[in-house]
Amino acid sequence: MSIFINENTSILIQGFTGRIGTFHAQEMIDYGSNVVGGVTPGKGGSTHLGRPVFNTVKGAVQETGAEASIVFVPPPFAADAIMEAADAGIRYCVCITDGIPAQDMIRVKRYMRRYKKEQRMILTGPNCAGTISPGKAMLGIMPGNIYMPGRIGIVGRSGTLGYEAAAQLKDLGIGVSTSVGIGGDPINGSSHRDILEHFENDPDTDAVLMIGEIGGPQEAEAGMWAKANMKKPVVAYIAGLSAPKGRRMGHAGAIVSAFGESAAEKVEILKGCGVAIAPTPSEMGATIAKVLQARKAA
Repeated sequence: MSIFINENTSILIQGFTGRIGTFHAQEMIDYGSNVVGGVTPGKGGSTHLGRPVFNTVKGAVQETGAEASIVFVPPPFAADAIMEAADAGIRYCVCITDGIPAQDMIRVKRYMRRYKKEQRMILTGPNCAGTISPGKAMLGIMPGNIYMPGRIGIVGRSGTLGYEAAAQLKDLGIGVSTSVGIGGDPINGSSHRDILEHFENDPDTDAVLMIGEIGGPQEAEAGMWAKANMKKPVVAYIAGLSAPKGRRMGHAGAIVSAFGESAAEKVEILKGCGVAIAPTPSEMGATIAKVLQARKAA
């Protein structure tokens, strides 16, 4: 089992015929993902990469029964693409697009609240690497070959640190159930805490690696939720220990503006919640291995 996607999940590509959408759609198809078509307004009725192209997400869902979509739509139009997916009945949407204005994402968040929680589309991103359930399906831009199937969940804001973690785990003979990128923007579709809840409810995930960074309260909130609700062990790495206060570091959301938002403060909060901390990025895999060994011994 995995969270969000598996080998049977039917997938749409929004922004299918563009250069970026084409490249990554082909990668997903080659990986074995069940890509059933794509959406590019004005090109409906044609085919691309051997799959049908539709003018609207609603029309694509009606014709293909698609359950998930991935957004490769330019920043000015990406928010509309996400809301269109929500209205069309897509259950899980990944938005890869970087540079969506924060005001647009506020509009998306407010718009999605019109749906009851059980009917609301799950969104991860924007500005993320996507989601992969190794050996089953890839809905993103990650290099699929570095992920080995297994029982460790990964959730992170940074795509590249997620890749590094997966590579370290593979080198140690430890596999991944699902890896979820939630994106580096200040306003995103799903938080660390949201994804931890899904992993806690997944019978085929034994432990979770949470990759965070400076800025925002999400990691601390996730730690407190895990302390109160999770039986599975959580390991965390927090990037940005040397980042100066008030300066944006890489991601749009990586800026320390309040107490509890620096890397050092987040580490202390997480330790207090019983979360094991990987001290450096090179020790993410080793820390997971130690936690698994300790749990086995117990």
